[in-house]
Amino acid sequence: MDEKYVCPCGYEYDPEVGDPDNGIEPGTPFEDLPDDWVCPICGLGKDSFEQE
Repeated sequence: MDEKYVCPCGYEYDPEVGDPDNGIEPGTPFEDLPDDWVCPICGLGKDSFEQE
């Protein structure tokens, strides 16, 4: 099962859902997100997320 990652703002990245509004297909693991991907809510980068 894919791990979820949570931003300090509360947004949760779920690999099963992806981030289709920002071009991230469902099924995309967090590790495979582009380096310039940011939280769609607050704009923080991937390095601010914590594994749930």
